[in-house]
Amino acid sequence: MTPDARATPPTDAATSARFKKQKRRDTKPEVALRKELHRAGLRYFVDKPPLKGMRRRADVVFPRRRVAVYVDGCFWHSCPVHATHPRNNAQWWADKLAANVARDRDTDRRLDEAGWTVVRIWEHEDPAVAAVRVTEAVRPGA
Repeated sequence: MTPDARATPPTDAATSARFKKQKRRDTKPEVALRKELHRAGLRYFVDKPPLKGMRRRADVVFPRRRVAVYVDGCFWHSCPVHATHPRNNAQWWADKLAANVARDRDTDRRLDEAGWTVVRIWEHEDPAVAAVRVTEAVRPGA
């Protein structure tokens, strides 16, 4: 991101206000996934950094099994199926969304190097199907 891009507001005031209302945790897709995981008998931590000193928080964490689960929003994490690209201040948003994706890959790499399994789920995925993927990561071979 260019230094000047931060100085330029990304959107008009109304859009900025709407984005500020976005939840950081407990979104509908996260809650739906957690319900499925709980129904499967799994217990977990919510909105927790997987590694000490890591400022990035996972949506669901299984510390004993070293599994971190992220429920990624299609807009914010550039879903290959549903990503949209704002036309207002397009370059600012392109830089912002690319930085989000780069941060996601860096998080995946760091956790992998520390011996963790990362499960990434798109917000549009069926929660029951996603819960099976998580369960397989938490209970391999079960």
